[in-house]
This record gives sequence, structure tokens and C-alpha cells, in this order.
Amino acid sequence: MRDLHLLDAYRVTDSAIRERFGGVGDHGCGAFRVPSDIDRMELLVVASDGRGWDHVSVSRYDRIPTWPEMEQIKRLFFKEDETAMQLHVPPADHVSCCKHCLHLWRPQNQEIPRPSAAMVGPANRPGRSR
Repeated sequence: MRDLHLLDAYRVTDSAIRERFGGVGDHGCGAFRVPSDIDRMELLVVASDGRGWDHVSVSRYDRIPTWPEMEQIKRLFFKEDETAMQLHVPPADHVSCCKHCLHLWRPQNQEIPRPSAAMVGPANRPGRSR
């Protein structure tokens, strides 16, 4: 994950955040308000880097974030060469604290396996980077 001080312009520092989390965060954790590239409405982002994982939750007050919004947040919070993922766990393991929230995850001590680019689409497609 990026050094989150690079995103301090978006960092939430009000008293409610200080009371809930005991501070405003640091280089690896914090709460942020980021305007959506789609409609400029607020995306609330909570980031952390503990227990071997980088984790970013993304929510809106009015709806679930879209794929382009999740991609926007992935590009802001993770380094260009890092892969992050959304997980779809078995129903018995599902935990939800907010109905409009999605999560990005990245294990810190291993690479996320990915299928060959050839399995995703043809190699000669315009704009293909791999």
C-alpha cells in the first residue's frame, strides 16, 4: 500500500474520528473522504495495514461503490505494481457491517496468484498492457 501521508489532503481529522479510532491514523491507516470521479459525491475510505494485510474499505451513503470507483480507490491507495482483490467468501463466512461497503485486500507477505493474461482476452486487443 502507498504511504497514506501522500493522501493527507483527503484524510478525516475531525473529533468523531479521533474518538472512534484514538487518533487520525498514520502512514498505514486512517479514514479518508475522496470525491468520486463519477459524480464528485463522497467515497468514505478506511484503510489499515495490520495482521499481514493491507485493507481498504470503500462506502457511499447512497449506494454501493461502482467498479470505476473501486478502481479509482485502488489506484490511489495501492502502488502501481501491486495487485489488490475483492473477495467473495462462502455465505457462512460473510460479515457485513455496512450495506453500501466494498473492500480491497492485499496480503503483505505473498503475491496474489493471477491467471495468465491469455485466459482473460486476446493478446492483440488495443490498450492491453500485459
